[in-house]
Amino acid sequence: MQRAGPPAGRARAGIVLAHGRGGSAADILGLLAHAALPDVAAIAPEAPGRSWWPTSFLAPMAQMEPFVGTGLAALREAVARLEADSLPRGRIWLAGFSQGACLALESFARDGAGLAGVFGMSGGLVGLGDAPGGPQPALYGHAPKRLDYPGRRDGAQVWISVHQRDPHIPLQRVQDSAAALAAMGATVETRIYPGEGHGVMQDDLAALRRRLN
Repeated sequence: MQRAGPPAGRARAGIVLAHGRGGSAADILGLLAHAALPDVAAIAPEAPGRSWWPTSFLAPMAQMEPFVGTGLAALREAVARLEADSLPRGRIWLAGFSQGACLALESFARDGAGLAGVFGMSGGLVGLGDAPGGPQPALYGHAPKRLDYPGRRDGAQVWISVHQRDPHIPLQRVQDSAAALAAMGATVETRIYPGEGHGVMQDDLAALRRRLN
């Protein structure tokens, strides 16, 4: 785990950041400076080999586990460390980019009761299991996943962004993820960037700044 910002007990808010494939904890912590968030306590776990899982997040669940479980445990530990440092759970956010966005969204859906919300920048939910139906063009040739999460996230805020033609994140999965989280009671804002791309955009940084300040 790497940390940045003020001590959690004196911070305006806290955030757990999950890096993308090939990234690092240090890389993703750089978002704090880009978003101009000097009063936010941040903590970032680092995936073994800098990858949370070895395949696309769209792959069948048999290929995703136990990697997803390991990643979820890392984010739970990071949240617990901020709470142990006297930061209330209701002021803690999750966030991630790409593979890390998928992990952050999944962590929020499964374990995020009481958290302030989540930012999924170029990501979508991993899912609880494989759903009926064969490969679908809208999911880049993969089959759908179960997104029927139990529990409520009333009062929490969700930001999900993606390009119209993201090479890794199908727009369909983003739309399905937004619907699933909204059904849990969260307030969801989805930003679809025009054209092809895969990256953190200025609107993502503005959303971070707006909500955490």
